[in-house]
Amino acid sequence: MITSKIISNGLLRALATILIIGLVLYFLYVIQTVIVYLIVALILTLIANPLVQFLENKLKFSPTFAAIVTLILFSLAVAGFILLFVPLIISQANNLALLDTDSLQTQFMTIEKSVEKYFNLEHLDFSTLAQNADLTSKINFGFFTNFINAVLNFLANFGMGVASVFFITFFFVKDQLLFKENARRLLPDNNEDKIINSVSKINYLLTRYFVGLLMQLTVVFILYLIVLLIFGSQNAFIIAFLCALLNIIPYIGPIIGTVLAALLTMLSLIGQDFQSEILPTTIYIVIGFFLVQAIDNNISQPIISSKSVNSHPLEIFLVILISGISFGIVGMIVAIPVFTMIKVILKEFFPNNKIVMVLTERI
Repeated sequence: MITSKIISNGLLRALATILIIGLVLYFLYVIQTVIVYLIVALILTLIANPLVQFLENKLKFSPTFAAIVTLILFSLAVAGFILLFVPLIISQANNLALLDTDSLQTQFMTIEKSVEKYFNLEHLDFSTLAQNADLTSKINFGFFTNFINAVLNFLANFGMGVASVFFITFFFVKDQLLFKENARRLLPDNNEDKIINSVSKINYLLTRYFVGLLMQLTVVFILYLIVLLIFGSQNAFIIAFLCALLNIIPYIGPIIGTVLAALLTMLSLIGQDFQSEILPTTIYIVIGFFLVQAIDNNISQPIISSKSVNSHPLEIFLVILISGISFGIVGMIVAIPVFTMIKVILKEFFPNNKIVMVLTERI
């Protein structure tokens, strides 16, 4: 018989459960920065695994020394990134400081008259409209200064995050076996083997995925660099590196990279004739970037991504599309690793399910 006391106790337990869940979620929200550090450190650990295994197995390094060497290499990579990025900002700031807005407006008027003449639009009198608009007064070049200041502030605050991530990564790399052994002791005995097998497969597949991703970015970087060098772009190495880095974001990243390359190219050519120098060079570089993206999207990305995580290219595309619609850019970035983890866990715990068998037949 259900009494009022039972009902009240059930309500209290439900409220307590909701309160605990709310407190846990709030706590996770408060320490979200730490969680991000842990995730980044885990990704770095997965990327570092092949190098660490090479140092330990082939060169007979101790786990501690292998971890130290790996972190030194990561530190050099971060330092190189900063040394590449800061000069680009300074270079573009100098270009903006030397910008002759009167000359820019004159060039704009010349192009506008050419368009009028070509399309027989003289009767619309765009010239008077543009003069009345006063291009010089409308362009707010303070935006670029604010952007540069924001980037510099970001770089200034970047040090603490890098130090924290590297500290966590060091112990993830050095004490992997210890963590696995402690986890084995905490796992329930009936599912211990399944969980350990899942973790091992996930670790293997994600390591292959992140190594494959680095290979893909390297290929894209080289192709971008070739395009920029062919058309004589200034700071070609830096622009190619930044645009290749944006390819981490599936499908959208290459578009952002192309726009960024076009803007940086135009800024680097400020002071030259717009119609004969700036516009053609920018168009050629954009076309070159589109060709690189076509090669990447149809050849390197499907091969590397599908082979590294043992998934069909169409499967990967649909997962990225659904994740992007549901969770935005962050969802697109983490879609493949999370999907791979889910597939491994499903196969380990539900191997006889028909749907799971179809989804995981290549794992």
